[in-house]
Amino acid sequence: MIKKYGIELKWGVLFTVMMLLWMLLEKGLGWHDEFIGKHALYTNFVALPAIAFYVVALIDKRKNYYNGTMSYLQGFLSGVIISLVVMILSPLSQVITFMFITPDYFEHIIQYTVEQNHMTLEQAENYFNLSNYIRQSTLFAPLMGIATSAIVAVFVKRKAKP
Repeated sequence: MIKKYGIELKWGVLFTVMMLLWMLLEKGLGWHDEFIGKHALYTNFVALPAIAFYVVALIDKRKNYYNGTMSYLQGFLSGVIISLVVMILSPLSQVITFMFITPDYFEHIIQYTVEQNHMTLEQAENYFNLSNYIRQSTLFAPLMGIATSAIVAVFVKRKAKP
């Protein structure tokens, strides 16, 4: 089992580590406090390394498991498995993010959201909290991972040379 899915396990763990490093970057750039108003826009740039990770992961699977050839379905399923690993690790990564990397994030985003009249205090507190973020990330990780896998597999598939 590990031999069959070891590459997916490795890339799921590496993806999770990349996301934690991205959170450190966001925190360091002030997107979780001083520039929190820009966070909703700037955080979307994580899509670039996320897509790159899936490309490299599927190329790794193609090269090191399928000996240089891989069908669309094989690539897609490999990406789905990576997404499931990320989903399983997601609650832990959320705890690490919001308890250790940026423990004041929820306080700052709630304050900002209420000051901007985007939500009432009660609405903001109900939305911006660890349990809700764990729930969202656990649902969002496989959805985005599967969508990314569906697209990336188109470009990474390789037929056997005649």
